[in-house]
Amino acid sequence: MTGWSDWVGFAAGLCTTAAFAPQVFKTLRSRSVGDISLGMYALMVVGIALWLIHGLAVGSAPVVAANAVSLVLVGLMLAMKLRYK
Repeated sequence: MTGWSDWVGFAAGLCTTAAFAPQVFKTLRSRSVGDISLGMYALMVVGIALWLIHGLAVGSAPVVAANAVSLVLVGLMLAMKLRYK
């Protein structure tokens, strides 16, 4: 940790990553994916993967941590969309 900006980064990452969790849990329970956009989740997986690569390249722990967890959650949603459609 280098300072307050890292703490802000971790807090922001926690909030944005946690935002995906309710949809993941709801979809795991219901297996209903009819109203979920395939394109949106496919693009999110690509975007989050790129943010993860960027975070690794610049050595930003908040960016890496948030995007690693987000990639798992969004990837799970994409997999469920493809499996349960």
